[in-house]
Amino acid sequence: MKTIWLNLPVKDIEKSKEFFRTIGFKENPMCKDAEHVGSFLIGENNFVMMLFPESDFKAFTQNNISNTQKGTEVLINIDAQSKQEVDEMAITVRNAGGTIFAEPGESQGWMYVFGFEDLDGHRWSMLYMDMEKMPQKK
Repeated sequence: MKTIWLNLPVKDIEKSKEFFRTIGFKENPMCKDAEHVGSFLIGENNFVMMLFPESDFKAFTQNNISNTQKGTEVLINIDAQSKQEVDEMAITVRNAGGTIFAEPGESQGWMYVFGFEDLDGHRWSMLYMDMEKMPQKK
């Protein structure tokens, strides 16, 4: 295997593309002008995220779309380099129209994290991990 990417169903491609551009995701140049799909490159390794209209997603998965208002199928994590980066992203997401489900704060004594939903209810979290405080196995 060479690579992995994430495919997400969305209700409105243009609104979703604008949301992810606004929160700082880098648009994939290969799909920048496509109207029927969205694509973003995330992080240093350019992890690929693809956005598809729900009808197309349903057709190629041959399965129903999960109702993100009733359950969570996956939590997508984004690595942060500082607590400040987490706090800034929370502000950016809120201003872009995302929903914060977990305000920025300490978790388990060694992480600083916040959680948000994108416009289609997919759940994301951004976290800073202080590896010096990470519990060690005994």
